[in-house]
Amino acid sequence: MQQLALFDLDNTLLPIDSDVSWANFLVRLKVVNADWYSKRNDYFYGQYCAGTLDIDEFLDFQLAPLAQHPREQLLIWREQFIREVIRPNLHPNAKALVRQHQNVGALCAIVTATNSFITGPIAREFGIEHLIATEIEVGADGNFTGKPRGLPSFREGKVTRVNQWLALQGLTLSEFSSSLFYSDSFNDLPLLAAVTDPIAVNPDQRLRDHAVAAGWQVLELFDRTATTDD
Repeated sequence: MQQLALFDLDNTLLPIDSDVSWANFLVRLKVVNADWYSKRNDYFYGQYCAGTLDIDEFLDFQLAPLAQHPREQLLIWREQFIREVIRPNLHPNAKALVRQHQNVGALCAIVTATNSFITGPIAREFGIEHLIATEIEVGADGNFTGKPRGLPSFREGKVTRVNQWLALQGLTLSEFSSSLFYSDSFNDLPLLAAVTDPIAVNPDQRLRDHAVAAGWQVLELFDRTATTDD
């Protein structure tokens, strides 16, 4: 059976957090209240790093601006975001890592808590067809409601969403000759523990300590100090 290669996105394939960077981008465009929004953005990112993030509270904050503007305007801003923020942070080492698995015929997917509106085009930049992300509810008018749809792809939710995605293809994790998940965050411990080959990429300190103790591979993919997110 073929290999399964799963990739976290923020601070794993990307040397930045696309959620945080999108929020900073909206501040720069002056489409949100800069002072309040920046403080809340920092507050939630601090929670995430501490492993205490309330995903429902965060999504209420993070998805709200998507409900305040028509889809056509959001698409224009997103294209600018990809061009100005994401593409300068597409690291050659990350692209090479993805190609390495694609070249051996692995089934590849990005598995991220960040919403699919932001991450869809980023997955395409990496040439990855499959994306498991937090989905957004769409209203009858075709615009976003500002609410998530279904189970967010976060912590244990990533395991559930991966299993659901595989089931739709008539597959299970156990059927693969090997399953790999690349992540930087201790928040991803549930999915890291579910695969045959967990790989900590530029990990936060808690994940680094856990990975070393468990004998997991630790991969230094890029230098985060040489990145830009706004």
